[in-house]
Amino acid sequence: PVRLRVDVPEPASPGIEAVAYFIVSEAITNVVKHAQATRAEVTVTRSGDRLRVTVTDDGRGGAVPAAGDGTGLRGLEQRAAAVDGTLSIDSPPGGPTTITAELPCES
Repeated sequence: PVRLRVDVPEPASPGIEAVAYFIVSEAITNVVKHAQATRAEVTVTRSGDRLRVTVTDDGRGGAVPAAGDGTGLRGLEQRAAAVDGTLSIDSPPGGPTTITAELPCES
C-alpha cells in the first residue's frame, strides 16, 4: 500500500507538476521492482516558492544512482536539476529509503 499526503495550498506551474509526477511515478516503480517493501508513503508540500516531494518505503535500502544514460534514479536527479531543483536519496543498507525532491514552484 502507498499512503499519500498532500499539503499544497497553491499549485505549482504545470511544468513543475509534471516533473513532480514523474519523480513520484518512477520512485514508486522502483519500490515495487526493487525494494521488497511492505509499504510506501508519498508526501507533497509547498513552502513559499518550493515544492517538496518525498517518497519513503520500508524496504531493504541500498538504492544508489548508477552512472549512465539518465534512467532510474540518475534520471530523477537529472529531471530535478533540469528545473533548478535538487533530489536527494537516503537509502542505507537494510533500509528504509527516502527520496526527496525540492523543486521551484515556477519553471
